[in-house]
Amino acid sequence: MHFISPTLFFLLFLPVSVLSVANSTDTNTDTCNPSHNGLATGTLQYNSDCNATTWCDNGVCRNKGCRRDEFPLGYITGDSRGSGKRIDLPQKCSVDEFCPDEGSQCAPKIQVGQPCQFDRDDSCIGPDDFKDLRDTTGRGLNVNGSICLNFVCQFANVTAGSTCEIENTGYIAYGPSGEFVYVVSRDNCKVGLYCDTNSTIWVRVVHADKECSSYNCLPDQTCGEIPSNPHHLPMWVYIIIGIGIFGGMIATLVVLFIFHGRQREDEREKRLQYWREQNAFRQNILQMHETARNSIFTTPGSVSRRSALFGYYDRGRQCPNSSGLRHYVGEDSGSYEGGSDNEQLVMRTPYAHDNKI
Repeated sequence: MHFISPTLFFLLFLPVSVLSVANSTDTNTDTCNPSHNGLATGTLQYNSDCNATTWCDNGVCRNKGCRRDEFPLGYITGDSRGSGKRIDLPQKCSVDEFCPDEGSQCAPKIQVGQPCQFDRDDSCIGPDDFKDLRDTTGRGLNVNGSICLNFVCQFANVTAGSTCEIENTGYIAYGPSGEFVYVVSRDNCKVGLYCDTNSTIWVRVVHADKECSSYNCLPDQTCGEIPSNPHHLPMWVYIIIGIGIFGGMIATLVVLFIFHGRQREDEREKRLQYWREQNAFRQNILQMHETARNSIFTTPGSVSRRSALFGYYDRGRQCPNSSGLRHYVGEDSGSYEGGSDNEQLVMRTPYAHDNKI
């Protein structure tokens, strides 16, 4: 047998409830059968022949006069420019009133011992010490210390050792293995106590969902922590995570450094190879100039050939060549770059003052 709180059941069967309302008539029919008013089989959701915005009043569907929810189903609260017809929202009831399941109109809250609608704890009037009895855990054990148990309003104030009352309700649920019955067990005990099914005597919280103060029975039949409590990890987990994060950052930086280092080496090798080629080309040109110069100066009649091929200063005179460039052979104390002779071959563009004789 399984036990869950009404709040958990509502979350599980919310799609079924919405589907039940959606399948009801979506037009404001004028007639209805009051005998069809009641709880739907399996879900125990209130149902009638009228749609979501009307209720069955003596065979006639009338607009609802109150609402329980802030945004009830079936109403168009925005601009009525769409295809739907806008219907004004009914009023919400005051703290001393409640809205019945059919939504007819607000009614005064019900006194203890008087009949109430199924699972409508909010319709029962609260005790004077409701602040001490009300459920603040959010599990739906009672509303302001009151509970509608077995269709009768009661106070949830029974203490340990006193006779208690139980309401076990079965719902149709569906799981991987198919259809099964899901049982919700409620009682009129104080929060923190439960009513034992066998002895109907209050005992301290020990086992199962309703028997645990945390309302969380583990598969090994022991009480676990409250599911909504935050889970704190051991310190070593944070240490390992921190080491992993910083280790990953350092590893990334090392990989990037190696990768970019290889790229820099490749670029350096390309520049070095380019420099070597240019230097070899320059040396070849210089060698050609050296060979030509030596051949000219060591051949008879070199002066005439030199005058014909090169331009040079001789006692303030110059001999231009056809290329517009002038070659000078100077006898100075300096040496030619990379050579052993004292002569230097210089090539430059002629200036205006060089044209003077």
